[in-house]
Order: sequence, then structure tokens, then C-alpha cells
Amino acid sequence: MGTASSLVSPGEVIEDGYGGEGGEACEIPVEVKPKARLLRSSFRRGPRVIGASFKSTGSVDLEYAAEYERLRKEYEIFRVSKNNEISSMQKKEAKLDEENKRLRAELQALQKTYQKILREKESALEAKYQAMERAATFEHDRDKVKRQFKIFRETKEKEIQDLLRAKRDLESKLQQLQAQGIQVYDPNDSDSDDNQTTVTAAGTQCEYWTGGVLGSEPSMGSMMQLQQTFRGPEFAHSLIDIEGPFANVSRDDWDAAVASLLQVSPHVPQALWSNTVRCYLISTQETKAELDIFIKKHSPVLRRLCEGLGHFYLNVCFPEDTAASYAVERKQEIERSSVCVLLVKSTVSSSVVEDCEEAFVKNPDGHPLVLYLRTEEDHNLTGPTRQLLERVNAADKAAKVKVVDHSGSAEDGAYLIYAQLEKVIKQELLGLEGADVDSKDSGIEEGREEDSGDVLWDLHDEQEQIESYQQACSSTNSQLGFQKYIDRLNDMIAAPPPTPPLLVSGGPGSGKSLLLSKWIELQQKQSPNTLFLYHFVGRPLSTSSEPVLIIKRLTVKLLQHFWSISGLSMEPSKILEEFPRWLERLSARHQGNIIIIIDSIDQIQQAERHMKWLIDPLPVNVRVVVSVNVETCPQAWRLWPTLHLDPLSPREVRSVVNAECQTMDLKLAKDQEKKLERHCRSASTCNALYVTLLARMITSSSSCWSLEKSLEQCLQCQDTMSLYRLALKMTLNSLNNDRERHVMREILCLVCASHNGVSESEVQDLFPELELSVLSSLLYCLNRLCIVTLRCGLFRFHHLQAWEAVRLEFLGGGSSSATYREKLIHYFSQQLSHDRVTWRVADELPWLLQQQEDRTKLQLSLLNLFVSQNLYKRGHFSELLAYWQYVGKDKNSMAAEYFDSLKHYEKSCESEDSMTKLANLYETLGRFLKDLGLPSQAVAPLQRSLEIRETALDPDHPSVARSLHQLAGVYVQWKKYGNAEQLYKQALEISENAYGAEHASVARELESLAMLYQKQNKYEQAEKLRKRSVKIRQKTARQKGHMYGFTLLRRRALQLEELTLGKDSADSAKTLNELGVLYYLQNNLDAAKVFLTRSLEMRQRVLGPDHPDCAQSLNNLAALHTERREYETAEDMYERALDIRKRALSPDHPSLAYTLKHLAMLYKRRGKLEKAVPLYELSLEIREKSFGPKHPSVATALVNLAVIYCQLKKHNDALPLYERALKVYEDSLGRSHPRVGETLKNLAVLSYEEGDFENAAELYKRAMEIKEAEPSLVCGNAPSRHSSSGDTFSLRGPAPLPQAPR
Repeated sequence: MGTASSLVSPGEVIEDGYGGEGGEACEIPVEVKPKARLLRSSFRRGPRVIGASFKSTGSVDLEYAAEYERLRKEYEIFRVSKNNEISSMQKKEAKLDEENKRLRAELQALQKTYQKILREKESALEAKYQAMERAATFEHDRDKVKRQFKIFRETKEKEIQDLLRAKRDLESKLQQLQAQGIQVYDPNDSDSDDNQTTVTAAGTQCEYWTGGVLGSEPSMGSMMQLQQTFRGPEFAHSLIDIEGPFANVSRDDWDAAVASLLQVSPHVPQALWSNTVRCYLISTQETKAELDIFIKKHSPVLRRLCEGLGHFYLNVCFPEDTAASYAVERKQEIERSSVCVLLVKSTVSSSVVEDCEEAFVKNPDGHPLVLYLRTEEDHNLTGPTRQLLERVNAADKAAKVKVVDHSGSAEDGAYLIYAQLEKVIKQELLGLEGADVDSKDSGIEEGREEDSGDVLWDLHDEQEQIESYQQACSSTNSQLGFQKYIDRLNDMIAAPPPTPPLLVSGGPGSGKSLLLSKWIELQQKQSPNTLFLYHFVGRPLSTSSEPVLIIKRLTVKLLQHFWSISGLSMEPSKILEEFPRWLERLSARHQGNIIIIIDSIDQIQQAERHMKWLIDPLPVNVRVVVSVNVETCPQAWRLWPTLHLDPLSPREVRSVVNAECQTMDLKLAKDQEKKLERHCRSASTCNALYVTLLARMITSSSSCWSLEKSLEQCLQCQDTMSLYRLALKMTLNSLNNDRERHVMREILCLVCASHNGVSESEVQDLFPELELSVLSSLLYCLNRLCIVTLRCGLFRFHHLQAWEAVRLEFLGGGSSSATYREKLIHYFSQQLSHDRVTWRVADELPWLLQQQEDRTKLQLSLLNLFVSQNLYKRGHFSELLAYWQYVGKDKNSMAAEYFDSLKHYEKSCESEDSMTKLANLYETLGRFLKDLGLPSQAVAPLQRSLEIRETALDPDHPSVARSLHQLAGVYVQWKKYGNAEQLYKQALEISENAYGAEHASVARELESLAMLYQKQNKYEQAEKLRKRSVKIRQKTARQKGHMYGFTLLRRRALQLEELTLGKDSADSAKTLNELGVLYYLQNNLDAAKVFLTRSLEMRQRVLGPDHPDCAQSLNNLAALHTERREYETAEDMYERALDIRKRALSPDHPSLAYTLKHLAMLYKRRGKLEKAVPLYELSLEIREKSFGPKHPSVATALVNLAVIYCQLKKHNDALPLYERALKVYEDSLGRSHPRVGETLKNLAVLSYEEGDFENAAELYKRAMEIKEAEPSLVCGNAPSRHSSSGDTFSLRGPAPLPQAPR
């Protein structure tokens, strides 16, 4: 034992056994005597001394025990007291804990109550504000209604009195005229306004509903029931849909015709073959000096001119001594040439005569022709030369040959040839109309950009797709048995909606692309109102397989059918996101179907992720057809309806082989045919590509093998890949020497290693020792063997398997690709300069550097400002962004790099031309940064561009307006609307001063201002500007055509004139009719009458006078005479057409209704109302049979008939027709549809004439409520495609502008 003080040390913590908190130990104040004396004897050292006293020892022990007992009692007292203190403290602590818990619970309850009260307060405030807004709106609406009603009441009372007086006066005048035997009608009514006459008590015409105070807009019922802008669905079932886009004369069909020509245009021969200005030069030994000087000195200038505008330039010349061995190639080159030049002096060779016969005599109108005649006094023309020139002169009936007569030096002669060719290229081939090409950096680019607003897109991508489609359509493989697949495609497309995408599957080379092209071609002829959007995907990693560019191209094609295409975003994610929305918008206003075809969709990079819109439900009039390889089709797509292409049957294999043999004038023996049949039985040897390639290889004229050996070698190949590799070996063996074989390998390897291919001029630059004749022969052979083809001026592989065969045969499976990419990098790097960067350099160089994983050089190439500008201005925004991401730069660092490069470039700019280029670069950078979502950084370059243009050009120059427009767009994105409004107004003022008040640039500024006002909720101001913009676009579209419409019309007319020079036939008569309609649409009525009359006469001779086609010609001539106000002749022709169609067609045929409608309109215009009534009744009967009694078109016919009854004062007969039409409109279109309002207005007119003024006022009030509530079309709300008004809106007026989301 020890003392109490030894149990606890000062500062230690006493643990509480009840879980309470510990406290510090305290020193216990107990006095303890020293125990050293008591214990001295116990701890004494050494043995006990014998003889010591027992008494002394016992007394010590007793003393110790007494002390111990005393201490124990004190300790017990101390312990009890402390335990009592601890227990009391624990009780206090427990009491405090309970109090704390109670207070916490109360606090939580108070917090919940507070939150609840706060939410109630906020909701109450929100409800208060909403109530205040509703109250303000109600007050505004109430005041508006009061004002309208007051104006209506005050004006109507006076107007009624005036009208009653005018009515009595008109009745008296009419009675006087009728007494004199004069029939009254108004010859100023519009042809397309079926019922533009209002109804008065006497049935006369007046303008009290179209003018005065009652209303500023005419009714669409009794006076304008079939107004052009809102024609009903009867147009959708007229002959335009049945007989093609140019079957009928109708001014309203202008836009339909142009839209159809947008589909037909790929078939129209272009001035440039495959984006290349091909100059075919025919010379003799006497003019070789001029030819050499022109090629060495002047043709590089022409090449820079063409390449600066996005085209290739190529001189094609066959040496006179070797021309005889390239007869086939020469003929092909003449057919492809853009311009032919003949250089002649006194003598000519046989090859020169042959080329002149082909180019100048047989087809003098096929392309521009230039004749250079070197004349000298001591040299006379020989007999063959004189005869040749006489034949050329005789063939040149239109005097189109440009003759250059020269007697000076060869250098002067070469310059004259150059000057004439430059003029031809600029004016006739490129359509620059004498424009100064040196200003391309500003003027030409600005003009091209002007056509598409702010949308940037690549015409080369579009031309590549057009040529892909053309080549597939022109294929000779019509013996592949595609008709069964075409029928099944038609059935699947005609299936009721909703329908998922249709999958066309098959093995590689099974003919999927060919089938889709043939099907599109047939559908365009049979369904001209169907809009086709197609895309043919090329090999992987090419531009045509880039998903963002594909969707952007399809979106731009959609937006071509709008009147403004400035709403397209450049951001890749937004492009993919917005395409379904644009598709839905167009489908809602397009009267026909929309079919989207994407070939080889499985070659698209990450197709499932980027083509998610295919899984979403499509609009009811949209169909999607995609083709895939069976092996690479995504699993999720295999559930779609599928059309699988089976291997060719033995009969189809024979037909393909026989067709190729007939082309080459060969015939296979019986045993050879049997060998082929036995060989082509497996799936790999029965596909279309394998059979076609096999047939061309065994019939190849360039092969060094015999027919038997070629067949034997080919039959050893069991698939297309091995057959392609054999074709490559066969072509190599057919060449003359090792140099040509080396060149062939190099060309194919370069094409394989490139991004999009290699052009002919680039091949000549890379192999300057290669003669063009050898190159042309080699490419002809490779093209015939389906190895390479030419698209957009670039050599590409015909099929993906051809690319794979070259990669395996010549590149070791791709291991040697880096070497050829380095060659291309070296070539394109040499072409880099700060003054000129072609689209080819911008397309190829960054991609090649990326494939080589050279980030440093890639960044340097991107910092060449003209490379980035070229990519951006051609719409390759996503590609440019991907390059920077690969380099490892974010948006801000990329912007900083561009700023530094621009500042460095600006130091070297001194001339006006360089300052103009600098301004363009700053503007491009600003637009690029704006599209990146960096408006704060985009302001500085755009402001700098504006400063440069104001200083270098003029403050009122149109380029300044362009800078103001772009800068304002950034401020709009930045939500600084005040700054944007001021800039837009400045740009508008400059554009009006520079171009006039009715230019497309002015319309663009008006649209931008309208969108800005709409964002600020200034709807009235926005609506006024939009209406003005729409009127300008309507007028400019009529002048130059919707998206080059008149150009297409004229080109199509010239093409058709060539087809009418043969003998009389039904096809020639149809072509003449189409020509008449085309000239009518161009306002050339005299020429239209000539062709339509010729068509009628030819049809009467060939088909007989009672054939329905004669009725079509009569109908068109009648419409033409109506346009010229020759009403008697028109009436006679309409009646003859109606008589023929009544006898030849079924009673409910739409063509019959078409003639009935126009004849009834003519009767009404001439005042022959009694004769018009049965026609309108028959038209109503036809529509009821065709569409059913509850169709909006039937309601339109009811209103037409009711109007005639009102004009005949048969109000009792008109009233039930109006009421029935109103019910049909309300049931089918809704109670708030504009047609309902128009019919209510007609009923108001009728009630007014009956004297029921209260009912008339009530009906008119309802009509006005619908009119005011009607959403504005120009604000982006298109009419429903089920609406009778909306079905054909886009065919008359401009398509509604898309409304930007707020």
C-alpha cells in the first residue's frame, strides 16, 4: 500500500467509468507523517542483533498499525466524498444533454418552417409578377380590342352608307349596260386567282373588301380564294406531278421547275470535264515554235489563273510523229477537252486532219474553238489545208470559232493564242464575264460567299459527289438484273410511315452503288417532285468519309430549298445535332417526298456514333436508304428492313461477259463460255465487280497475252482481290519499257498514300519526263480495268478492293506508305507561299503531316495563314479543329498562335493588295474564333479587319459592310445587342448605297437586323424587316433564279434544242413541249409559242389529234394565250383540251380537273359565269372521288363554287357550300387555321349582302381574331404539310426563313 497521493499524479486524467468526460486529477490535502522512523527497523541492513528488546519492536508495530488505520479511514472518507461529487456531476451532465437535444430539435423545426415560409414567399412573388404580366397583357389586349371595335363601328357605319349608295349607282349603270346588250367582266384579274371577285348585291365587282378602312389585305375567299401564294392542294395533283416538271405552262411553277432542275442538273453536260480546263492543242511542224513558247511561257499563267479559282489546268498535246499510235486516246481527250486550239500554217498531216474533223467539224458546238492561222506572203496553203479550213468554215454555222490570223514572229503568235484562250477561259468556261481575276482575294471570293450568306461549303466535295453519281449512272452494266431489286426498293419506299431506314446489304463489289444510282435516276424521272439527297462514301480516311462534312453537305443541300441558308452553325457537334431539325422543317413544307441515300455508310468513321439520327423516328414523308457490306454492318442496324443483293445468276454472268465482248468485237468459243460458267458459281466469283473485271481483262486490247491465256490466268483467281492483283501485273507487262512500269507503280502508290488522290497536272510535275500521250494511254487502261477513275480532277481508286490490291502489291501491305507520303509532302511544301495557296495544298499537306505524326511541321503548316484560311473558307472547320487538337493546342493557345502569325505577317504588308489580303485574314480569324465560341477574342481581329478596309479601300466600300456584318454577329453572340444593332444599320446603309435597295446583300442585313430585334422581343420591327427582306429575295430570285435557276433553265433549253433536230417522234414532240415551257419560264413568250405550236403539230401528226398528249399541248398553248390576254383563242384551246381529256381519261383523273379549273377561271374572267358553274361542279365531284368528302381540297372546290353562286346572286345555294367548307376546314386543319378565317370572311361577305349586319360583324370579328393569331410564316413557322395552304407554299413564294431559337 501507499499513500493516497501515490494513486494519482497531478495533471493526469481520471477515466470516467460511465462514459462521461474525464477531468484533471487534484492533489488530496492529507497530512502524512514521515514513515522513515517507522520503517527504519524493517529496512535496516545487516542481521538482527541478538539480545535486542522485544518491547521496543512490538511498540513500533503497534504504532504503525494505528497510523495505517487512521490513514485508511481518511482515505475512505475522501473516496466517498469524491464519488458523491462525480455522481452529482454525471446527473448534471445527463440533464444538460437532454436540454441540448431538445434545443436542437426545436432549431431544426424552426429551420424547416423558415424554408417553407421562404418558398411560399418566392412562389407568391412569382405568382404576383405573373398576375401583373397577365393583367398588363389583358389591359393591352382590351384596349386594342376597344380601339379596333371603335374604328370598326365608326368606319363601317359610314362605309355601309357609302356602299349602299355605290351599290344603287352600279345597279343602275349595270341595268343600262345590260339593256344595251353589253357583257361586263374585269380583264385585269390574275390568271392564278381563281376567284378574285367580291360579291355585291347585284353581283358586280367592287373593291370595298380590298381597300378602304375595312382591311388592308384582300380576302382569300370570295375575292382571292386561290391566290398564288396560298394555292391549295389541287396544284399538288396537277400535271406537274404526273407528267414531269416541264409538262405544263404555269407561271406559278417557276420554283418547281428550278427545284427539279436542281435534280436534273447533274445530267447536263458541264463546260469543264472533271473540274479541269483541258486545252487540246493541235499543231503541225510549222507551228511547233508557237506551241513550245505558249506551253513554256504562257500556260503557267493560265494554270495559276485556274488553280486560283479552284480548277485544274492541263495542256493536252500529242506529238505529230507518234499521234497515229494513240488514236483512241486522242478521240477520248477531244471529247473531254474544254477548248480546242488548232495551230496551222500551210501543210497538215493525217493526224491533224483527223483531230480537226473530230473537234471542229463533227461537233463544232461541243466546246469553244480557237483557230491560229500563220500567214506569210511567200507561203500559200496547200490543197489539204485549204480543204480542211473550208470544212471547218462550213461547219461553223454559228460563227463560234475564234480565228487568230497572224503574220509576225512566233513569240507574238504565242501571246495572241494566250490572250484568246484567257478570254475564252474567263468568259465562256468559268463564267467570270470579263471580271478582273487579279482581285480574286476580295471580289470573287466575296461574290461567291455572297451567294450562300455566312455558310461556308466546298464546291469540290459537291462536284465529287455529282461525278460519282454520273459515273455510276453511265455504267454499261445494265445486264445485272437490277429490276427485281428496284421493284422491291419501290415497294419498301412506298410502305406506310413510320418506316426505319432501309438497308441495302451485300458483299464487297456486289453492285450496291450501281443499284442505288440506277434507282435514283429512275425515280427522278418518275417522281420529279421527290427531293433526293445522296452521298457516296469513298475509301476510309478520305474527305468523303468524314462524318461531319457528310452531314454538313446534306444540310446545305436541304437549305438550298430555303430562301436563306445563313442559319447553319460551323461547330461540328451542332452540325450533327441540327441536321434532324432542318430535315423536319423542310419535310413540313415540302410537297413531295424526301429520300436520303448514303452509300457505303459503314465506311464512315464511327458511323454509329455520328449517325444517331438514323435511329430516331423520321418525318412521315422522309425515307432513308443506306448501303453496307454484310461483314461490317453494325449489329444495331441489322434489325432494319433489309434488301440483300444476291450473287449473279449464270445468265447474268453471261450477259455481262457478252456485252464486254461485243464492245471489243470479240466472241468467246463455246468451251470458253462453259469454263466461265463453271468458274463463276461461288459467292466470291459471282459478284458484279468480279465478273465485270474478269470480262474486261479477257477482252483487254492492251494485254500482251492471248485471249486463251488471259482466260486461263483469270480463272485461277478465286476472289476479286487476287483478280485485281493479276490486273496490275497484266498492265505492267503490257507497258513498253521499265521506265513506264516504274512510273505506273509510282503513280498508283502516290494515289494510295494521298488523302484524296492526285491530279494529272501534279503527276506531270512529279514526273516531268513523262509524255502526256503515255500518261493518257496508261490512265485509259487503268480506268478500263476498274482500277482508277477521275473525280473532280483527281485520280482515285475505282473501288476499295483496288486500293487494297495496290497496297498489298506495291506497298508491302502499307509499310512503304511513309516514303510516298514524304514525296507528296516535299511536293506540296514547295508550292507553299504567302501569296497563293491552292485548295490542293490545304487539303493534302496537313493531312499528310498528321499521318506522318510530325506535329512540329503540322503546326507550322497550319500557321501558314493562307492554308488555314483556305480550309476554313471551304467549310472544313472540323478538319482544321482536329489538326489543332492533334498538335495539342487548346482554343486559347491556338488563337494566340494565330495572332502572333498575323502580327508577323502584317509587318511585311505595304501595298494595297497585301493590305486587302491582310484584312481578309483578320476577318477569317475572327469568324473562326466566333465559331469556336470565343466571341471576346473574335472582336479584336474583326475590328482590325474593319480598320484596314476603311483605310486601304474606302469607308463606304462593300467590303467594309461585310466587316461590320461579321463584327455585329460577334456582338450578337456576346449579347451586346446595342452595339450589334448600330453595326448592322451601318452595314445596311453601305449596302444600300453600293448596290441599291433591292440587292441580296441588303436582304441579308435586313434578316440579321430582324433576328436581332426578335431576340430583343421587338417583334413588330422584326416583322417589318423580314417582310421587306422576303420581297427583295423574291425579286432577286426572279431575276437571277433560285440558286442559279435561270442558268439551269437556259442550259437545259440549249440541251433540248439539240434533241429536236431529228425526225418526228413522240419523244421529239415531248422535248419541244418541254422547251416551250422552259422559254415560258424565262419570259420569252414568242419562243415559247413557237416550240409549243411545233409540239402540238408534231403530236397531231405522230399520235393523232385525239391523243392525251395533244390535250397537254393545247392546254399549255391556252395558258400562253391567256398570259398574252388572247382570251378567245385560249378559250377555244381549253375547250378542245377538255374534250380530248374527257374522252381519253377517267372521269376522276387529276389532269381533267386541271383543265376544268383553268377553263372555269377563264369563263369567270370573261363574265361567262353560267358556263363556269358546271365546270366547278364537275371539279368538285372529281375532288370528292379522288380525296374523299372531308379533304381540304374538297373544301376549296366548295368555296370556288360558292363564289360563283354568289356572283349569280344565288345566295341560298352558296350558303350551305360555305358552311360545309367551313366544317371541313375546321375538322381537317383546326379552328384557328388561316383557311378557316378566310372562309369566315367569305361568310361575313355573304351575310352582309343578305342584310344580316350583326352576323356579318360577328363572323368578320372571328376572322380577324384568326388573322391576328396566325403565326407569321417569315418568322420560321412553316404551315403544316397537311394544310391546303401549306402544301405548295414553297412553290410560289420564298421559303420561310428559319427562326433562331431564343
